[in-house]
Amino acid sequence: MDESRIPVLVGSGQFTQREPDPAQALSPMDLTAKAVQVAAEDSGAGAALMAALDTVIVIRAFSDTSWRFASPFGKVTNPPKSLAARVGAEQAKRLVYTWAGGNMPQYCLNRLSEMVVRGEVEAALVAGGESLATQKAAQRAKLDLDWGEDAGGDYEAWGVEKIGWSDVEDIHGARGAIFAYPMIENAIRGNLGRTIPEHQKAMGQMLAHFADVAAQNPLADRRDGFTAEQISEVRPDNPYIGFPYTRLMNANAFIDQGAAVVLTSVAKATELGIPREKWVFLHGCADAHDHWYLSDRRDFHSSPAISRVYQETFRMADTTLDQIGAIDLYSCFTSAVQIACQEIGLNPDDPRGLTVTGGLPYFGGPGNNYVTHSIAEMMQRVRQQPGMKGLVTANGNYVTKHSAGIYSTDMPEKVFAPVDPASYQAELDQVPHPPFTDLAEGAAEVETYTVMHDRKGPTWGLLFGRLDDGTRFVANTTDDPDLLADMIGNDWLGRKGRVGNDGRQNIFHPA
Repeated sequence: MDESRIPVLVGSGQFTQREPDPAQALSPMDLTAKAVQVAAEDSGAGAALMAALDTVIVIRAFSDTSWRFASPFGKVTNPPKSLAARVGAEQAKRLVYTWAGGNMPQYCLNRLSEMVVRGEVEAALVAGGESLATQKAAQRAKLDLDWGEDAGGDYEAWGVEKIGWSDVEDIHGARGAIFAYPMIENAIRGNLGRTIPEHQKAMGQMLAHFADVAAQNPLADRRDGFTAEQISEVRPDNPYIGFPYTRLMNANAFIDQGAAVVLTSVAKATELGIPREKWVFLHGCADAHDHWYLSDRRDFHSSPAISRVYQETFRMADTTLDQIGAIDLYSCFTSAVQIACQEIGLNPDDPRGLTVTGGLPYFGGPGNNYVTHSIAEMMQRVRQQPGMKGLVTANGNYVTKHSAGIYSTDMPEKVFAPVDPASYQAELDQVPHPPFTDLAEGAAEVETYTVMHDRKGPTWGLLFGRLDDGTRFVANTTDDPDLLADMIGNDWLGRKGRVGNDGRQNIFHPA
């Protein structure tokens, strides 16, 4: 194979900021640049690697993604150009700022690797960072920070701009991860036939393993090594956010973390003198998505797209699950982990573990950029055990967008050539699903549900249900405290009642 057409990862960098004074802390862009500098030093080529970059990709910031995390401290108008200027890569001609999605770091490496094979890329950087802990602290302290920057120029946008919820889901409040994943979780519980206490205990036991890994990771945000009981039990310091998830079961977005990885051709790595022991290769990859809106899913406890992504990734890598030595499953919530395990055929108690970082609840959930951290960490793991293969999975929206990669220090024996995702996405788009109605009326049954909480307790209910003819709908409940308490204390899966509407919003009333 032509070494100028073989993609290889050569630099891995992560940085966790713990500066208590928000006035002294690094901005998100400066924090990202710090992670890039770590990656450049990790490669052994340092500034020379930065000067060789022709492509700079920045993973979309949470402040540009969600209304919940919007920054009051100014906007960076061209993040890849601002980052390039900070790290000595002003010569880079291709500047990319992605659309949202936890799948995007792996997606970008998949596409960049293809571009290396085509001779379109010689050296590329993928990086991102969040300073939401500092942002929150500054807002509480009523500080006015200046994080805005207008570097001018244009950039490419990779990924999908389309938001993850429909208009009717928006009307009913199903417009974010903290609302969607609890409903997915309760559907998983129903599919497994567990009671609420049984499932609560199982979630705590799963996440305790993640917390143990985070406790040993100096880059992790929460290093307390929480027990299963501490994670699952509801207490004043661990309240429900969206039933059945307690605070310690939620991805922890309010952290200051940055990560970066650098990919080159083998020829460029050799030219820059990057040692062979630093090289890590992407052996297999794939990308796909399930039906875009939750309303249109086949069910809420499986993922045809994850299953297909895993099949394609392992096929391309000519490997099996048994040959994987280290694993990092995307772990924003336990529902994402459980569905991934189910679709890959992986026992949740597998002795290899399910994370190399500690996962989003404990390592940290830096917005769309978590998987840059898991790839950076996986690079270090496979370097420590040459020849071992590591699996990284990625997830965007609400078990919607999926990406995966298998990494190893061994050089592939064949040209990097993933199957065009469009070829199997067309099949996934045809997966049957129930009919859906915006406005529902009549006898109905709860398919899955959640109860959202604030600091005072339960505040409102959200559910998907079915009419007698099988048609699905989304609805709210009344905000009656006794009703909300019943939804938490008793199993509402399969609960019968009636649904009505006011011409805009559906309301479910139990029988």
